Formats: sequence, structure tokens, C-alpha cells
Amino acid sequence: MKTRITELFGIERPIIQGGMHYVGFAEMASAVANAGGLGLITSLTQPTAADLAAEIRRCREMTNKPFGVNLTFLPAVKPPDYPGYIRAIIDGGIEIVETAGNNPQKWLPILKEAEVKVIHKCTSVRHALKAQAIGVDALSIDGFECGGHPGEDDVPNFILLPRAADELTIPFVASGGMADGRSLVAALAMGANGMNMGTRFIATKEAPVHPRVKEAILNATELDTRLIMRPLRNTERVLTNAGVQRLLDKEKQLGEAITFADVAPEVAGVYPKVMKDGDMDAGGWSCGMVVGLIKDIPTVQELLDRIMREADDIITARLKNIAA
Repeated sequence: MKTRITELFGIERPIIQGGMHYVGFAEMASAVANAGGLGLITSLTQPTAADLAAEIRRCREMTNKPFGVNLTFLPAVKPPDYPGYIRAIIDGGIEIVETAGNNPQKWLPILKEAEVKVIHKCTSVRHALKAQAIGVDALSIDGFECGGHPGEDDVPNFILLPRAADELTIPFVASGGMADGRSLVAALAMGANGMNMGTRFIATKEAPVHPRVKEAILNATELDTRLIMRPLRNTERVLTNAGVQRLLDKEKQLGEAITFADVAPEVAGVYPKVMKDGDMDAGGWSCGMVVGLIKDIPTVQELLDRIMREADDIITARLKNIAA
């Protein structure tokens, strides 16, 4: 399948594995790359720029196909070593970076000078237009269904994607609610040039997470995610658990007086506890409503093969018969 995204990034299939904290290691990125998609190493999971450089080298030993790095820009009293991470990306020969979080404009010149292509994640058309204006190469448009941070506008992809298609000139992929061939065809029909999957990739054999994480995804339905930190305007969609319920209780009790310090026990340092140790009640970890569509734990190759087969069947058989 050829789209503007496959041509831009030199991949075989218009499927991207988005950046995921404590999931986007070399094992995950290389498996997606080897299956024809775009795999991404999550830079901020690596403690230092030197660790990121080592992870990039490790991924190169696992694949000779294109892969990229996710770089999320977060507000912080003591920011991560972004110059160091960017240097590791450039020195490691990475040609594709997924940016997320704050506006990446400050960092674009050095990435562009190194001929790195940038795909930026946005949750609204206005932010997407701003990212296009500052010179990113592509966009990942995140609907309200997505795991992680869906923004504050609460617009689902059935509206957001066509709106993006109406306004944007650069290619974009659909993110949020993407799981199978139906997702891919729907995304293409609404103007996207591919899709970005997060939660679906966690439930694969190669995903380097605790088995209990995969079991939790398998056992969940589309009703089992919650929105946390809304009062702080830092909304995150997570899978419900005892820690999440504790956090929601605090939000209800404290109301507008709540601060990040109040919820820190349920969100700070949670990912290694969940993803590595399998402590499923530690607190909030990003998970999309798409869990309702996930019924198995295939290899990444099996998953992408199935998605493309399903998409082909829908396009060449079902839709063709309806049109006839």
C-alpha cells in the first residue's frame, strides 16, 4: 500500500507505532520496522542521552529497516537533556522523529539541518495548522479516543480527521481508536494517509512489558478507560484500576483546589511499576478506548499482516460490492 506517509518515511505499510513510555524500546521499534511499519524508540524512557544512543545502536542490530525516535517536550522545573537527546538522535543516524507535547519549534532548525523528518502529534486542527506552519513534515492527529493525552476539546476522530483533511496540506495519520484493517480503511476514507497505534501494539508478543499488562488489555472493554487530571487541564486517558480510582476520588473531594502534588502518588513514577513489575494498581497508565477491539496477543508481524489483509478485503471486496 502506497500513501504519502509510506513515501515520506520509506516504509512499506502506513502504520506507525507511536511513542509509549516504557514500551518503546528497541524490541518494539525493530519488530514494527521488520513488519513493514514505522517503529519508534521512546527517548524519555531512557535515563540519559547516552542511554538513548545505546538503545538506537541496539535497535540497528535488530533491523535494517527505517525506524525513528519519539521525543516528547514536557513542561518541567528541571527539563530533560533535550540537546543531548537530539544529539544522540542525529549522531545515531535517525532520519525520523515523532515530536509530542509542547511546540517543537525551538528544536526544528537543528533537526532540519540534519535532514531529520518530523511528525508532530496534535489533538486539534488549530494546533495542527500551527505545526504545519512552523515546518513539520507530517502530523499525527489524535482523537478523543486515544490513550494518553487527548487534549481538552474532546473531539473524536470521526469529526477530527475530516476536519484535518479539510485544512491541512501536509500528510497526516490517524491516532486514537486504531486497531485493525477497518481502522486503517476508515482513516484513509476520512483523509488520513495511515494510522498510528499505541495500545494495540502493547498487546503483542514482542512488546517488552509485564504479561499482566497484556492480560489487562485483553480483559478490558471500551468502558474501562478513565480520564484523569481534567481539573489540572492535563487530561490523560488511562486504564481503570485501584490507583486510578484513588486519584479520581481525590479529584472529587478536592475539586478546584487540587494540585499536581495531590495526585503525584498515582501518576509519578508509575510506568516502571506497571510496565516492568506488573503492579496493575499502581496508578494511571495510558490506554485507549481501543482496548474494546483487542482480543489476542499476536506477533507484530502477524498483526500487521492481518491488518493489511483485512484492509485489502474491505477495499477490494466489501466496498466494491456495495459500490456495484
